[in-house]
Amino acid sequence: MKYRMNHCVRFSEVSSNQHAGIAQLINYFQDCSSFHSNSLGVGFDYLAKNHRAWLMSGWQIEVDRFPVFGEEITIETWPYDWKGVYGFRNFHIIDSNNHEIVRANSIWVHMDTKEGKPLRYDGKEVDLYGTEPKLDMTYYPRKIRAPKTFTQAEPFAVIRSYIDTYQHMNNAQYVSLAEEYLPEDFDIHSLRVYYKQAAVAGDVIYPRITADENTYTIQLCREDGDPYAIISFS
Repeated sequence: MKYRMNHCVRFSEVSSNQHAGIAQLINYFQDCSSFHSNSLGVGFDYLAKNHRAWLMSGWQIEVDRFPVFGEEITIETWPYDWKGVYGFRNFHIIDSNNHEIVRANSIWVHMDTKEGKPLRYDGKEVDLYGTEPKLDMTYYPRKIRAPKTFTQAEPFAVIRSYIDTYQHMNNAQYVSLAEEYLPEDFDIHSLRVYYKQAAVAGDVIYPRITADENTYTIQLCREDGDPYAIISFS
């Protein structure tokens, strides 16, 4: 089933151009999916009690335009498929004229938090969520190939304010940090993110930047070059 969240874009959610940026869109989507789960009784408390978690594996977001300060928007989400340990969920944002301005695909992994490994999900959850037809958009593979050539940027530490309720760096935070390496005049129309491993407080991230025509790929890596996440802006 679909879940709908009505929202007015707040001053605290916009940047200097009065637009809610790409990382803020991820926050909207995460909020919407969390409220969806809670409304069905399978939210944070249920997952914690059963030592389960749904962790983000990948994003794909297409932007026609970004929401602006004071604008009334509607965020909708729904699962469209379930396979093994993976759940597939769409999102979109609708403006007050009923125009779709943003659409997104997301891939989640069901985890056993006690054992620290993926786990096939409970049929009960699948029945509760159900499925809806998937959005009409281009669907890319979950993984993003790491570029072989790149510019190495200064490393930085993961601080406590980056951490979410799972004690990992929040999904949106990777994107927000990666944006810092884009040119100021770079217009984002689409985003892909592949999360390979979770960064925690105290980890040191080594950014690698690759520019290729109209695409910037940012690898946020461990010291040995193994990525925590690969983010592609175009």
